[in-house]
Amino acid sequence: MILTFALLASAGCMAAKQHRDDVRDDSGDKLTVGTVQKEIKVGMSSADVAAILGAPNMVTTDTQRREVWIYDKVSTEHVYSSSSGGVGVLGLVFGGAGGAAGSGSYSGNSGAASSTQRTLTIIIKYDENNLVRDFAYRQSSF
Repeated sequence: MILTFALLASAGCMAAKQHRDDVRDDSGDKLTVGTVQKEIKVGMSSADVAAILGAPNMVTTDTQRREVWIYDKVSTEHVYSSSSGGVGVLGLVFGGAGGAAGSGSYSGNSGAASSTQRTLTIIIKYDENNLVRDFAYRQSSF
């Protein structure tokens, strides 16, 4: 009769997403297209817009001296992940009059990196009474 016993051990492989999630801080309010679509309405006061979106990056005026607020946000995210691991095998074979033992191992390293940049530009145009008369936005990711 032959009895084989094997012991396998491996060390932590963590995906890049898991590494990124460990260091990313999503606790604060984010300026998103969804926020603009859901919250900003024609006829809102500039004070209400500032309460929702915060202070603009730039304030200009058009040819009729009406204010135009511009929000220009850029986000860059760099993620690097590396993993190393190994497997050890211990085998014991019993049978007949004797026995045998053997072992082997494997270890390796791997890594990956990625970089993503996102931009969001929001333009809010006000009328003579400082109420929103029009707004537009553009988002890109590369």
